[in-house]
Amino acid sequence: MTLLSKLPYCLLLLALCMSCGRPGAGGNDSVTSSAADRPNIIFILADDLGYGDLSAYGQQRFSTPNIDRLAARGIRFTQHYSGATVCAPSRSALLTGLHTGHTFIRGNYEIEPEGQYPLPDSIYTLAESLREAGYVTGAFGKWGLGFPGSEGDPVYQGFDEFVGYNCQRLGHNYYPRHLWHNRDSVPLPGNAGVREESYAPDLIHDETMAFLEDHADTSFFLYVPSIIPHAELIAPDSVLAKWREEFRGDQPYEGTEPGDLAYRTGGYSSQKTPHAAFVAMMDILDRQVGEIVRKVEELGIAENTLIIFTSDNGPHREGGADPDYFDSNGPLRGYKRDLYEGGVRVPMIASWPGTIAAGGESDHVSAFWDFFPTFAELTGAPAPAVTDGISLAPTLLGEGNQREHEYLYWEFHERQGRQAVRSGKWKAVRYRVNEIGTDGEVELYNLENDPGETRDVSADHPEVVATMKRYLREAREPSTVFSFAQEAYRG
Repeated sequence: MTLLSKLPYCLLLLALCMSCGRPGAGGNDSVTSSAADRPNIIFILADDLGYGDLSAYGQQRFSTPNIDRLAARGIRFTQHYSGATVCAPSRSALLTGLHTGHTFIRGNYEIEPEGQYPLPDSIYTLAESLREAGYVTGAFGKWGLGFPGSEGDPVYQGFDEFVGYNCQRLGHNYYPRHLWHNRDSVPLPGNAGVREESYAPDLIHDETMAFLEDHADTSFFLYVPSIIPHAELIAPDSVLAKWREEFRGDQPYEGTEPGDLAYRTGGYSSQKTPHAAFVAMMDILDRQVGEIVRKVEELGIAENTLIIFTSDNGPHREGGADPDYFDSNGPLRGYKRDLYEGGVRVPMIASWPGTIAAGGESDHVSAFWDFFPTFAELTGAPAPAVTDGISLAPTLLGEGNQREHEYLYWEFHERQGRQAVRSGKWKAVRYRVNEIGTDGEVELYNLENDPGETRDVSADHPEVVATMKRYLREAREPSTVFSFAQEAYRG
């Protein structure tokens, strides 16, 4: 049963009536039958999943068999980077093809009572490009790029259908009071007060599967920005029960209670078994990925469907999460909100049976802003007029010459401001930008022999430092909204 079908009859009628005639959503008159030479695209984006959180990338405390199988039948990237080290700017980089020195949304800027600073309507997004090419576009999960009704609302940014959390802060609660279906707020009465009956990831997943069934005979772009495994750490008892015994030595996390105002507005709930809850959530995510893959196979469209799996940034430490216990960042230094490798290097898997060779591994250095030009090349959709990305098609298809980036760039506006740039084997990191300025000293690491960034070699390579500082200066354009001196927003 889908989200709408679970509503009381009167609410169902209201939701359906409100959905009629909504602008920018609910259908695409230009959609045609999917052509054999252009793939459907399913983009699965985990939330705060670290480089070491998959058994295909070395996780030892639990396994992710379905995601591992996806990697085995495709290509696994070992030097892929997220768009940013927190949620909203990472998604902005993905959908605009621009890194955080150029993309409009560069931080987690909260808008009360619900939502984030909106991506302007003038920005041309990946979803708009694919819809222009005749694709049906759907987003199911967490948005974070514009409060409901704003120009950044997903239905105004190229998506025919959206189901999930508009506001990433309210996405901290896995038993929310409501979700959004396009422009309609859909109440979840079973989660009123302290009751927890409707687990949002399951509701959203049902809608994801329905989208697949409804559009199997058309070209589609299915964007699945899951909220798992972002805190809060919570899973239904039916899943959590099988992990409690294995992690019975947990130290309880003391957060707020479901009835508290802090909880309802984005706080994290108390948790007796945070280790077990984290593994249960990963279990759910892995199962959902497996069900998406099996559905594509059952529908007979597997060989015409490109599936990408990745994460928006490194592992978090909020809400009782314990990335050190799980070695969630693998051999890398840092966590979410860091610009060391652990904050921005993420797993990335691409599978397209019959087109991408199975069992592949690539150390090509790539990032989120590469997906827009990649998908444009693979589908014939309009390419972005301006992009920081380079198409990954040669690597995915195993043919042609793969262009390399001169450098990759990130910036982060919380915690006194941070910048980082990677060029070849070199990685430069600058912290405390608000204190030392954008031309202050940097740390320099040789990732070829020190991927864990344990030894700052800036004193040994002044010429490299000079080049990296030039990249840090030239990579960014000023923003009137997201400035290093501005502290008016929070993550």
